Formats: sequence, structure tokens, C-alpha cells
Amino acid sequence: MRDEEYMREALNEARASARRGEVPVGAVLVNSAGEIIGRAGNAPIGIDDPTAHAEILTIRDGAYRLGNYRLTGTTLYVTLEPCTMCAGAISNARIARVVYGASDIKGGAVDNGVRFFEQDTCHHRPEVTGGVLAEEASMLLKEFFKARRK
Repeated sequence: MRDEEYMREALNEARASARRGEVPVGAVLVNSAGEIIGRAGNAPIGIDDPTAHAEILTIRDGAYRLGNYRLTGTTLYVTLEPCTMCAGAISNARIARVVYGASDIKGGAVDNGVRFFEQDTCHHRPEVTGGVLAEEASMLLKEFFKARRK
């Protein structure tokens, strides 16, 4: 699969989150063989957990499946630029690559905000590719919030 195909899987997770009333962010974790080993959408409201971002839940899913908290050689696909909390988890898990869709000027911490992976104190810096299916990911978020304001 190519980046766009995995991002479509993450977008499916985001849509499922929106149907549950959660902010539509989704993620999938892919191993070096190209298999999806983790997937989730945002769930902080549904499980009463402020850390239940799509990235965190996906990382947990992959770690459980692998039986290892180190996720070396994996790629995380996420529909929205990760926040500081998620960037920290990505670094701690030693994820090799992060691919995200829409940029997050207010809450993002990769190419916006604190630029977590560029800090001297960051122990592991994944390769980052932003903007994959960004328009589709952005529209999903815009439509969700537009409907909530009505």
C-alpha cells in the first residue's frame, strides 16, 4: 500500500469517531511488512479519558499486539498533526515514521507549535511526512465542527 491508502484507513477511523460524537481524528499503525497492527479513532468522551487520542489508542493497540512497547520500524498514519502529548508517545515508542493529513496550527506539535521532534531534549525523532490527503482530513473536521455549531 501507499501512504494514501493507509491514510484512507485512518480516515475511516476518523469517520467512525465522528459517528460516536468524538472529534474525527483517526490513526493506523503499520509494521515494516505493510500490515496494519493498530487502529483507533479519538475516544476521550466515550471512555472518559483525556489521553484517548487516536494516536495514543493506536500505539497501545500496536504495542499490545506486538508484545513490546518499542515500535521500531513502524509507521503511524494519523489524520491530524499530532499534539505534544502524542508526539511524546510517538518518540517514546520509537516509531520510525509519522504521516499526517491536516496541519493543526493551534494544537499541532510537529510542524507547528512546539515542534517537539526538533527539541534537543527529544530522544527519538521519526521521519515526518505531512499533508497526505490533507484536504479530505481537513474537510472532515470542518464539517464536524460546523454541524456542532448548529
